[in-house]
Amino acid sequence: MQAYTSNARIPLQGAAITITRPDGSAIAMRLTNRSGTLDTPIEISVPDRSASQSPNTGIIPFSDVNLYARLENFETIEIENLQVFPGTLTVQDLAMIPLSELPGVWNKGKTFDTPPQNL
Repeated sequence: MQAYTSNARIPLQGAAITITRPDGSAIAMRLTNRSGTLDTPIEISVPDRSASQSPNTGIIPFSDVNLYARLENFETIEIENLQVFPGTLTVQDLAMIPLSELPGVWNKGKTFDTPPQNL
C-alpha cells in the first residue's frame, strides 16, 4: 500500500488498512508507517501459477480481496475485488482526500470495484 494525500502526494502515517476475503473474513489489518507504506507485505493465498499458463483450465488464476483504508479526517477508500496474482507483488496506491476538501460531507467514502480480467 502507498497511502498519501490526493493532491500533494504527501505520505500518510497511521492509515488503517484492512484486507478481507470476498466473504468478509479478515486476512490482515495494518497501519501505514511514516512513508505511507506497510512495514512488511501482506501475503495472500493465490492459486498455483500453473493455472495461468494454459487456457481453459477452469481455474481463475488470481485471488480476489477487498481493501479498506481509513484515516481520521480523510475520505474512506474501499476497493472491492482487488486481484492478486501468483508470483507478483501487488502495490495499491491510496489517494486519500482530506475531508476539508469536501465541505459538508463528513462521512463520505469512495468505493472502487475492479472488474474481472479477460483472461
